[in-house]
Amino acid sequence: MPDEIQDAFGYALHLAQVGGKSDSAKPLRGFGSAGVLEVIEDFDGDTYRAIYTVRFATAVYVLHCFQKKSHHGAATAKQDMDRVHERLKAAARHALGGSTP
Repeated sequence: MPDEIQDAFGYALHLAQVGGKSDSAKPLRGFGSAGVLEVIEDFDGDTYRAIYTVRFATAVYVLHCFQKKSHHGAATAKQDMDRVHERLKAAARHALGGSTP
């Protein structure tokens, strides 16, 4: 990812770690609450997304970061959503003292 995108995502995650929320962070649809958020940034004609959760008191978990490949609307691809669901389950296990994510 370009440095500018890494900086934007890093700043959004920093704000989440200190209890704040970036203006560019929005709840990710399909997760029932604002506990799973996504940051969308555009750079040089490409779109990048970072998805993270603040559901657990122990940490902010980054679930997925990627460059959006589809040019058909704003929807997140099924394979990316499946990955987010899997990693959210792993984060929950880790946060509750189970296995590592």
